[in-house]
Amino acid sequence: MATRFRKSRRQRGSRYCGWGQIGQHRQAGSRGGIGGAGKHKHFWIRTVIEEPDHFGHDAFNPLNRVIVNRWLNIRDLDTVFAKHGKTENGKVVLDLTALGYDKLLGGGKINGAYAVKVGKISENAKAKITAAGGEVISDEHDAE
Repeated sequence: MATRFRKSRRQRGSRYCGWGQIGQHRQAGSRGGIGGAGKHKHFWIRTVIEEPDHFGHDAFNPLNRVIVNRWLNIRDLDTVFAKHGKTENGKVVLDLTALGYDKLLGGGKINGAYAVKVGKISENAKAKITAAGGEVISDEHDAE
């Protein structure tokens, strides 16, 4: 068919070009919404084909990641022991898990030989405690 006989050519100058009264086929309602609207509803097949990873979360940022809420440095063990420490069988025992600490970090210097019970411990803290003659009772299998 020749271009001059097409409907779109014949409707030029008719103000609405076959779309009825004012405003039809003009605003976002004729597109199904503005922007990314309808990706979970009427544009679902388009979402599946064009953006299959649009919904969901990144596997490298898991939703149930373990967050260390409370930690303690080695330099603070003396003050914590003064309030909450116990001596059992000649050992100076400090239970940090019962006190609500999640991890022991290696900042500072250690003064005494402590037997420390903690959930997680850094490599630096573990080395400083064993060098001072203490021991680490840890719940984790391999230190972080």
